[in-house]
Amino acid sequence: MTHLEQMLTTIKFGSITLVVQDGKVIQIEKNEKVRLQPTSINKPK
Repeated sequence: MTHLEQMLTTIKFGSITLVVQDGKVIQIEKNEKVRLQPTSINKPK
């Protein structure tokens, strides 16, 4: 399995960016978003 395939199977929310130089992929960046659930501590009074 390639690095890209591994990233695609593990990401839930976010983006994967391919950086290309001279027609070749030289870098893969993964930015994952994490959604927090509201808790009673964080709710406004």
